[in-house]
Amino acid sequence: MTGGTDPGLTYREAGVDIEAGDEAVRRIAPLAASTFRPEVLGGIGAFAGFIRVPSGYREPVLVSSTDGVGSKLKVAFLADRHDTVGIDLVAMGVNDLLVHGAEPFYFLDYIGIARLDPARVEALVRGVAEGCRRAGCALIGGETAELPDLYAAGEYDLAGFAVGIVERARIVDGRAVKPGDVVLGLASSGLHSNGYSLARRIVFEVLGLRVDSVLPGCGRSVGEELLEPTRIYAAAVRALLATVDVTAMAHVTGGGLTGNVPRVLPDGCRARLHRGAWREPPIFAALREAGRVSEPEMLRTFNLGVGYIVIVRAADAERARQALQGAGESVTVIGEIVAGERGVELTA
Repeated sequence: MTGGTDPGLTYREAGVDIEAGDEAVRRIAPLAASTFRPEVLGGIGAFAGFIRVPSGYREPVLVSSTDGVGSKLKVAFLADRHDTVGIDLVAMGVNDLLVHGAEPFYFLDYIGIARLDPARVEALVRGVAEGCRRAGCALIGGETAELPDLYAAGEYDLAGFAVGIVERARIVDGRAVKPGDVVLGLASSGLHSNGYSLARRIVFEVLGLRVDSVLPGCGRSVGEELLEPTRIYAAAVRALLATVDVTAMAHVTGGGLTGNVPRVLPDGCRARLHRGAWREPPIFAALREAGRVSEPEMLRTFNLGVGYIVIVRAADAERARQALQGAGESVTVIGEIVAGERGVELTA
């Protein structure tokens, strides 16, 4: 090189744009602030978030969960729509906290992305903030990493970290479940964020559809149906716990009804679920038929229309149903607890 000194490589030339990162932070800061609870101590932490434990607890217990969105992100890439998967991210962590009676308290997110596009990061965090508002928790921090050598162009991954709080004496752990209890099912909004490796195989390879194609039997495009956000049950569970004593709850995620319900049952208790008791959204019939998927495989892969399970005493079942319905959920009595080996049995 003539006429000057070679300045050498820069971080930007290596694929990381610090200025774009600064712009992304500027865009997402007000989104996070919109979720703050009174306990958030804003403006004091440059490297971490600060939040006070709420008053009124005698023996508060922090409950934590971490999760991602999985290959549902592949559909977001195809549709070039990024404002809903953040809701899924919050839902997957928060719904797990609810199972144990915890109030969602705060949330942190992590975005690993091939190329830091401030507008795309803003869309992602807009979804996270919306999920936090639905859950009633504060988005108090997060991290964005530009990793061009790790992710394909246009792709990213999400991880979320949810923390809740519960009075120790009010932890719901399933030990109180006994035969005669009633099982309530809360409707899902569709696939939620599970089973997408199988669903994408059926939709895009077996059926040969595009994201803008109409999904047979559903009346919606593939993108609309597959990107429907996971339902967040926080408001309903809050109303439920204020109304009746709950013996157990379960978030129906990977593993379906047959895999998740036994996790909250004590030895000697078996859940008997009545297969025709709840409405199954049409997306599941479309996948079952096109992929020739067996019923046991459907049950252990998808939620089949039941996104959350509540178990209560029979005497409390109607009040519980009314509380959940009053909070905006579609609720059905889908079974009961019987004596037997821990597990789930399905009847017609």
